[in-house]
Amino acid sequence: MSSPDHSGLPDPLDVLQQEYDDRRRAEEKRGERYMWWYLGYFLFGIHIVAFVMIFAIKHAN
Repeated sequence: MSSPDHSGLPDPLDVLQQEYDDRRRAEEKRGERYMWWYLGYFLFGIHIVAFVMIFAIKHAN
């Protein structure tokens, strides 16, 4: 029975899996950052619209 090769090299499948996981984590972090920016802009826009509507109602004849 032959023993497995222990040449000290990492398993190529493990290397590919690690690279995939790293790319996926980076993509998740980037997507989450974009989501927070979109949420911030949305909430800011809602407040601007609300202030304009309040101003219009207060100054209506």
